[in-house]
Amino acid sequence: MYPLQDGYIAKIDDFLEDINRNSSDIDIRTSNMSTRLFGDYDAVSDLLKHAMQRSMQKHGKIVFVCKFIQGDARDLDELETVTVR
Repeated sequence: MYPLQDGYIAKIDDFLEDINRNSSDIDIRTSNMSTRLFGDYDAVSDLLKHAMQRSMQKHGKIVFVCKFIQGDARDLDELETVTVR
C-alpha cells in the first residue's frame, strides 16, 4: 500500500487494522516490509477488495501492489532470511 499523500503511516496502520478486524479464517502475517495473507482464495480476495475500497474512499488516492501465489506459501518463511557475507 502506497498512499499518495502525507501522513501515510497512519493510513497504512488503518488499513492493517481493517483487514485484521475483518478476517476470520485468514492467517495474516505483517512484517516491516509487507503483509501476507493466507487462506481461501475467495475469502482473501473479498477481504482485500472491501478493505482497499474502504481505504480509498477514506484516504483518497492509494496504490496497492498485490502478488498471488497458488497453494500454501507459509513454508516459504525460511526464504525470507538472507545472509550477507
